Amino acid sequence: MVQGRCSTLKTQTHCVLSWLMSKRKVEEPLLDVPKKAKMDSNGAANGVIDENLHSRQLAVYGREVMRRMAGSSVLVSGANGVGVEIAKNVILAGVRALTIHDHKAVEVRDLSAQFYLTQDDVGQNRAEACKDRLQELNSAVEVSASSAQLTPEYLSQFQTVVLTDASIEESKRINEVCHSHQPPIPFIRVETRGIFASVFCDFGPSFTVYDVDGEEPHTGIVASITSGNPALVTCVDDERLQFQDGQLVTFSEVVGMTELNNHKPIRVQNCKAHSFELDVDTTKFGEFVRGGIVTQHKETKILSFKKLSEALEAPGEFLLSDFSKIERSPMLHVAFQALDAYQAEIDSLPRPGVSEDAEKLLAIFNSLAGKQADKVEVEEGLIRKFASGASGELNPMAAMFGGFVGQEVVKALSGKFHPLHQWFYFDMVESMPDDILPTAEYEPMGSRYDSQIAVFGRTLQQKLHSLKLFLVGAGALGCEFLKNFAMMGIACGDNGVVTVTDDDVIEKSNLSRQFLFRNWHIGSAKSTIASEAAAKLNPALRVDPLQNRVSPETESVFNDTFWEGLDLVVNALDNVNARLYVDSRCVYYCKPLLESGTLGPKCNTQMVIPRTTENYGASRDPPEKSAPMCTVHSFPHNIDHCLTWARSEFEGLLEKGPSEANTYLGDPAKYIETVQTSADAAAREQLAKVVEVLAADKVSTFDDCIAWARLKFQDYFHDRIAQLTYTFPEDAITSTGAPFWSAPKRFPHVVKFDAADPAHASFMQAAAILKAEVYGIARPEWAADPAAVAAVAAKVAVPEFQPRKGVKIETDPKAENPTPASTLADDDSVIDRLVAQLQAATQGLPAAFRLQPVHFEKVGPLLLVGWLAEQACRNVIAAHRAGTHV
Repeated sequence: MVQGRCSTLKTQTHCVLSWLMSKRKVEEPLLDVPKKAKMDSNGAANGVIDENLHSRQLAVYGREVMRRMAGSSVLVSGANGVGVEIAKNVILAGVRALTIHDHKAVEVRDLSAQFYLTQDDVGQNRAEACKDRLQELNSAVEVSASSAQLTPEYLSQFQTVVLTDASIEESKRINEVCHSHQPPIPFIRVETRGIFASVFCDFGPSFTVYDVDGEEPHTGIVASITSGNPALVTCVDDERLQFQDGQLVTFSEVVGMTELNNHKPIRVQNCKAHSFELDVDTTKFGEFVRGGIVTQHKETKILSFKKLSEALEAPGEFLLSDFSKIERSPMLHVAFQALDAYQAEIDSLPRPGVSEDAEKLLAIFNSLAGKQADKVEVEEGLIRKFASGASGELNPMAAMFGGFVGQEVVKALSGKFHPLHQWFYFDMVESMPDDILPTAEYEPMGSRYDSQIAVFGRTLQQKLHSLKLFLVGAGALGCEFLKNFAMMGIACGDNGVVTVTDDDVIEKSNLSRQFLFRNWHIGSAKSTIASEAAAKLNPALRVDPLQNRVSPETESVFNDTFWEGLDLVVNALDNVNARLYVDSRCVYYCKPLLESGTLGPKCNTQMVIPRTTENYGASRDPPEKSAPMCTVHSFPHNIDHCLTWARSEFEGLLEKGPSEANTYLGDPAKYIETVQTSADAAAREQLAKVVEVLAADKVSTFDDCIAWARLKFQDYFHDRIAQLTYTFPEDAITSTGAPFWSAPKRFPHVVKFDAADPAHASFMQAAAILKAEVYGIARPEWAADPAAVAAVAAKVAVPEFQPRKGVKIETDPKAENPTPASTLADDDSVIDRLVAQLQAATQGLPAAFRLQPVHFEKVGPLLLVGWLAEQACRNVIAAHRAGTHV
């Protein structure tokens, strides 16, 4: 599973915080890319990034990568199913220009996998027919169609060339041009044939990968460093070190052995859970005193690619997706060459189910296999299945390899993430029956499904038409699923239906990955718009959109009759709790479930078959290690502490607090009676939250919301830190005489509000907007400008902070509450006083008045949590280095 199945607090907000860190000055690149790589003739350095549109991609790729893509031009030659999938993904990624190229005319069977073609396009050029629909995906990308000859002069205008429907000979010619061009033009060839696929990459004789895995550098907090050769470094034991032998590391903030702080990257060895050795002599360095951060130094990697003509003869190692098929790739390497030779000789592909055609392909395969330098295993049954389905292009295969190759294009343009080097073959032969079906099963029907019938037959196609399917979620995955269902003909018969539900509405940030939505759909229900868009892809699709959240509260909608009538459930959700609930319903009603999730470039999927496989909820991710409350609130030393604190504060201010206030507003007398009856610390604390929301922090105008945000900023990042450092100054010592601020504690610094700081301005904007949302206050147009909001915040009168003596700050890691209730005043008297305040503050409110709690899963709350966490990071390291290690 991918980190918490792609939906935990840590993974969500880590991505957001990564994007926030990328919003720094342009001269602070996220990748150590040479200046020549940043400024080239295509103007990549001047690419303009729409941050509201590409916020999620910025979190994964970083600003420098996005700038390079925004200055790049890509050619996709072949407007078939996989070609348009690649084009869609690259356009959404935000390149400068994409050219879709093709010589062929649209045929009815093209509609099986090419989702931007319609019946009216039959006879037109495939590229011209889909150009305008591709352009709608991203108005910032220049999309053009072409049927020009692919001459060296024509190809030289592109930064990456992708072929999806070219013969091997034509591919070798074009690859030769790209490989010998200065600088080399990355070249990708992809081919899908039924349930088989092939991908080849050539990024030139010397291609630099600047960031092999795209992960944040591993770090550790230093506890001690010995003097010696090699030197032994020991780190605090709150987290396991992730360093591996042979990696390079750098040091900062080391006291005493300061020579390490400015030392060039040092190679590590003998790495263990909490220690490692340095390949350096420290005997002449100063004596280690305390502190220090050790950070992985990510090395670049130089890859040398062979030309296609050379790689066909000597393919080298293949990328494997299934280690049970370790001998399959060499076989398919020859099979695809045999199919190309067959097509060149016969001028057509093998006919589905026709044994004579399959035997001819097998004979060509055997001839080529005998000429290979290494022995090639031969599975005659597999080659026959390859021949039988070779004429069909399947939408699921096009979608899968459109995503795969689209990511390779991003790697080629950016140098981020390790590219395919150089061959990948794939098959899903398990989806086919053991024996090839009778020829009549494969007979074309003159319909858009003929390509799929050529692989799976007519009977299965009829079953797909009659499916009753439940899709839970209409976001990024949901849009892709609906498109695939429409193309495959799922629920396109009289008895079939796809029920899709999603209670969310469309936001601008959705448009960069939820491709069924457009600018004019912002604010509309996702399920409704996605259903309408999918029906345009295939008018026969029967789809029923709902806006209900699938949960115990909606079991009157999704009742026994509903669940029992389903054939399949597909999850496209963004949180674990919802997944677990749907999984429990599928277990109860014995329904198959397709579960999946994404996180940046990672993904996971699980097929659950009743009484056959493990269900989703049967295995859980291990619980995340929780930090002591005193660490989270007063002594954070890593990003997870800051994120945990930020999420907790967000929930208290904007979700749980308003929800509790609504409980009071629903029946004030009953609520007060309950509190007074309990009269304990927990009841008093709940009442205090309600008073805070409805009295102390009540707002009436948007300017009030800004003032609230400004005072929260002052409290969180200045006053609390000033009190902490007053109570425990930098030279404080413990009762045993040891320095109080020793690892892993890090001495914090106050952050002073600066309206000119983009991070401060964005914090004010996010906090004020969400506060206004809670109270139903309309936001003015100028609230869209962080600088304008910050200018108002700068005028807010902020009381001067005066440190107090005798303030108790919890330092015991075993304490559950950083401010124990037992230290406060008598509960009864406090409750009476709070009740009086509350009654006075709510007098005159309309009976129907309610607050609108903000839920965490939305983009706005995620951003606010990110800004909260970043400012907390700034407290524990100097502002100009915020985010470097924490």
